[in-house]
Amino acid sequence: MRIIPVALIPGDGIGPEVVAEAQRVLDQVARMSGRFRFQYRSFDWSCQYYLAHGKMMPDDGLKILQDFEAIFLGAVGFPPVPDHVSLWGLLLPIRREFDQYVNLRPVKLLRGIESPLREVAPGEIDFIVIRENTEGEYSNSGGRLRQGTPQEVVVQNAVFTRYGTERVIRYAFERAVHSRQHVTSATKSNGLNFSMPFWDEVFRSVGQAYPQVKQELYHIDALAAYFVTRPKSFDVVVASNLFGDILTDLGGAITGGIGIAPSANINPEKRYPSMFEPVHGSAPDIAGRGIANPIGQIWTGALMLEHFGLMAEAELLIDAIEATLLDGVKTPDLGGRHTTRDVTDHIIQRLTAWEKAPE
Repeated sequence: MRIIPVALIPGDGIGPEVVAEAQRVLDQVARMSGRFRFQYRSFDWSCQYYLAHGKMMPDDGLKILQDFEAIFLGAVGFPPVPDHVSLWGLLLPIRREFDQYVNLRPVKLLRGIESPLREVAPGEIDFIVIRENTEGEYSNSGGRLRQGTPQEVVVQNAVFTRYGTERVIRYAFERAVHSRQHVTSATKSNGLNFSMPFWDEVFRSVGQAYPQVKQELYHIDALAAYFVTRPKSFDVVVASNLFGDILTDLGGAITGGIGIAPSANINPEKRYPSMFEPVHGSAPDIAGRGIANPIGQIWTGALMLEHFGLMAEAELLIDAIEATLLDGVKTPDLGGRHTTRDVTDHIIQRLTAWEKAPE
């Protein structure tokens, strides 16, 4: 049996609640599979840790994490710690030091969820967004001069490398080869006159090696509109760090809300651990009330299973999520009256019923 060491960082707010529920589901999938089990170790790195220690994780935190095969994260962020402190103190160092240059987010309308878009049925929205995750607009480059004065100057540099741009675009094309063979690239080359023409050139250059794949370039403003007006037309979308961040939240909105959306921060070569986290935030307003939606965290667990090549187990888990939604078991954010634990219990019941069903 394969043993997969996983670092748990439950984090803040609803993070510990949904991570605990996802663990229960993943352990049930592992028991049913018999091919693997997860070996967990939990870390209390969070905003509470920051308030106690003045930092989001210990100085040797990255060294500790490098021995794991995956990091399973809940949510980070809680008042009074500023968001930029929590982000730059934990998530971004992990993504960059472990070269998690692919951020992968499915945009999929599950059965049992009604899209806010008219005349869109489950199965008709089903694509992925590949976001460059380590450079671009979120590069730690720039500064502020004469701060607080009328002459203040603020510079925020976007840094794009050919190496970084080529590899994430190539990853998108490889995903498309095994999907519906269609890649769409987000750009803004009519306004950002250095970085985006460069991005477009690399996209076209990499695309030459994939003549069988349909290739399209859209300006980000038009592409955002197309997510709403024709979401059925997409297969794989590739975007820079900032554009991908915005598009994926929009993708979550058209498929039921970011409360159920999963994401993966992947080092495709597996030289370092990859990190899996739901898109939702820490939601301090509902923390401790037992009504947080665990589906985003559980679906994120399915992405982790896929990363380890456990495709059948991942598909079974998504089927159980959809069956639960179809049964009407939903938390208040989806219009239901069930608790966090109710949803998890029903997903596990679905899995158990299938395990015991006669062939």
